[in-house]
Amino acid sequence: MEKRLNNAPCGFLSITHEGLISEINRTLLDWIGYEQEELLHMHLEILLSTPNKMIFHSYFYPMINLEGQVEELFIHLKQKDGMSVPFLMNAKLYKEDLVERIDCILVKMKKRIDYEQELRSAKKLLEAAYQEKDRALANLEQIHVEIEHQQAKLLEMNAALVELSMTDKLTGLKNRRFFQEQLEQHFNHFHETAETFSLCILDIDHFKKVNDTYGHQVGDDVLVQLAQLLQIQVRLEDIVARYGGEEFMIILPETEIPAAKEIGEKIRHTVEQDGWPTGSLTISMGIATVTSEDTETTLIKKADKALYGSKEHGRNKVTHFHEIKLLAFTIRPLIFE
Repeated sequence: MEKRLNNAPCGFLSITHEGLISEINRTLLDWIGYEQEELLHMHLEILLSTPNKMIFHSYFYPMINLEGQVEELFIHLKQKDGMSVPFLMNAKLYKEDLVERIDCILVKMKKRIDYEQELRSAKKLLEAAYQEKDRALANLEQIHVEIEHQQAKLLEMNAALVELSMTDKLTGLKNRRFFQEQLEQHFNHFHETAETFSLCILDIDHFKKVNDTYGHQVGDDVLVQLAQLLQIQVRLEDIVARYGGEEFMIILPETEIPAAKEIGEKIRHTVEQDGWPTGSLTISMGIATVTSEDTETTLIKKADKALYGSKEHGRNKVTHFHEIKLLAFTIRPLIFE
């Protein structure tokens, strides 16, 4: 990187199309408190909070792919100490020798935000002072009301788009992306408070036979009915998501092993007793309760192994990973129908 660019009065960042940082200048490193070797080849999301990750996935990448550039995107980057710094970012897709890079220029926004807040306060005082005396100012106020109304509508549209990006189209449940974000938040909360939570993985027994025998439309109807049943059976604080295919995930906050097993059995029994377009239907479930040694990956693997234990021992069962450890089950790779 040229010395002038490295020390330019703005931040410079270049990422691959997959989001990996390939270049970063000294100015931006100083602003966020990192050294170059800590960020090179790391994913940009290491610097983003969950809301800013959503902005990148729902706006930044689609605009780069569609327009080849993004202008005046307001984002926050996390400093090494965890503090959030506001930036205004312009980005452009750059191609050379079949290699794509996204070059980004970032300008600090804190002073500008402070100035804007001061201007808004001054403007409100001025409007209050002349509202009764000046007819023109009253008309101007009406214009501001209309602008705010349009901004509110835009915020509603953006919120709807965010909701769509986190919702499974078929079942109406939250999707895998939302589940991953919630699991991350629950782990952060667990590390801060030590409040235990449990994770359930369930899928439909012999679901392939349902599609083969009754067709994919009936298979979709079964998935929708199961999703509705799960939403009714879980508690208000529980999080249900469709993980993929016929597999569903449930996060049970503040739930120890016995309570998690009880909830799982209640769901299993309700599914077994419900009326289905296929005549009968059962599910198998695996549960794991978080420990201090767990990561997001290991907790999912534990629940997955417990699910396999249910499948291996006849299906239509609920198995907790704790039971597998006690019985010393032999765990093999998951191959379900």
